[in-house]
Amino acid sequence: MKLITSFILGLILSGCLTATNDSDKLRTDSRLLTAAGELASESILLQCRFSSTDTLVNLDLPGIEGWGYFQLSTDSLFAGSFQTDTLEATGKNDYIIRKLVSGLKPNQQYYYRTVAQMGNGPVVMSATGSFTTFPTPDTPHPVSFATATGFNYEKFYGIDKPATEVASEEDQRLGFEAFEAVRQIKPDFFVANGDVVYYDKPGNEDSEYYAKTKTQMQAKWHRYFAMPRNRDMMLQVPVLYLKDDHDHRFNDCDTTNQKKALPTHKDGIEVFIEEVPVIDFEDLNPKTYRTQRAGSLLQVWLVEGRDYRSPNLMEDGPGKTLWGEEQIAWLKESLLESDAVFKILISPTPMIGPDDAYKKDNHANFGGFQHERQMFFDWLKEHDFLNKNFYLVCGDRHWQYHSIHPDGFEEFSSGAFVDQNSRPGRVPGDPESTDPDAILEVPYIQTEGNSSGGFLLIRVDADSGQPKINFTYYNTRGNQLYSVTKNAAEI
Repeated sequence: MKLITSFILGLILSGCLTATNDSDKLRTDSRLLTAAGELASESILLQCRFSSTDTLVNLDLPGIEGWGYFQLSTDSLFAGSFQTDTLEATGKNDYIIRKLVSGLKPNQQYYYRTVAQMGNGPVVMSATGSFTTFPTPDTPHPVSFATATGFNYEKFYGIDKPATEVASEEDQRLGFEAFEAVRQIKPDFFVANGDVVYYDKPGNEDSEYYAKTKTQMQAKWHRYFAMPRNRDMMLQVPVLYLKDDHDHRFNDCDTTNQKKALPTHKDGIEVFIEEVPVIDFEDLNPKTYRTQRAGSLLQVWLVEGRDYRSPNLMEDGPGKTLWGEEQIAWLKESLLESDAVFKILISPTPMIGPDDAYKKDNHANFGGFQHERQMFFDWLKEHDFLNKNFYLVCGDRHWQYHSIHPDGFEEFSSGAFVDQNSRPGRVPGDPESTDPDAILEVPYIQTEGNSSGGFLLIRVDADSGQPKINFTYYNTRGNQLYSVTKNAAEI
């Protein structure tokens, strides 16, 4: 009660309760880490974590209790601003406040920030961020997004053995180079497609960096968000998050304890929902699989690959599933309902590959989940999705590729976000790959001598009257590596 009273008194003294524009007089405090997620045409999910410092202390950012609200405006100076209700930051949610803001105007740029009191300190505000809501489903407006996987902090900083030399001293201070490249391009949104943090790195389980407990798992996310380049990008580009094995439990994990007991499956689910703006804290039935519509040209589906899967070592067949029955039913129903010109399924793991032959944890693997993959492809063909501009985008693999399955479906692997986590890919015909007979067509793949970190940028538009989609790969410095444009099929 004392904290609540102190906070309200601070707001009254600062004038925030009577004239929200007066918050411009407040000091900007970098301990308030504000970000936006789950961008839609009329809503946004805003989040802010309260920290007692803005630099790492013993490999972590300690949290601090407080109260705050989000302030939004269509004006960069916050004229005519509005605000959410006041929210409490406590250890229960790792000192994070989060709010789904609804009732926004489609295709409208908004500015946002957090106004807060931390502990018994003064009322302060966060740095200002911005986003532009998606256009309405009937508007053929250009939309772009970037995506990547494999954000390996430990390899970047040399804590775990990297594939290339450790990042420079300046890059280590600022964080992953590719964050800056994405910020410069400024897509409408960014998809962090799994393996955003690595709980099981380095490989030595006794290392202070290896995460087994919730506190250690949270610290991984704190280190990730503390990087200045990441902070800067998030303020300009809303991020949609998915998780894969490393940011769920450990390499190739499933729901069982077949390799290691810790972290637990339950902890992996709970920490992900807690740390990133994916689920509204008020949502009593959270689902991390979802779809977002961005105008008439684009709809994306983001699938959950760890929460519902069968054991990896189970014999492949009709009873084995990576997605789970409920998610598959939702996926099929929502795909059939969509009239978006381009439809993109974003999966944390590959469906086509080629991948390493020894693995068994994804849809492309022998003994993995190929049966479910083929059943889904057969369903897509039955419902004519080969002529409905349907594409696959995957994470997990540490190399960029563009592959085409014999059934005609195309998959784009984003590759690793950092150079130190990249590696050459498996090519068709490689006996150690999932395509030893070279049945896949692969127009582009990173191989020995040309592998690097980076990201994939996808853009849809109809500027010439003909809807088209472009897939462009970049390296970590923002240099183009490969690009392909496809016109929409006439449906």
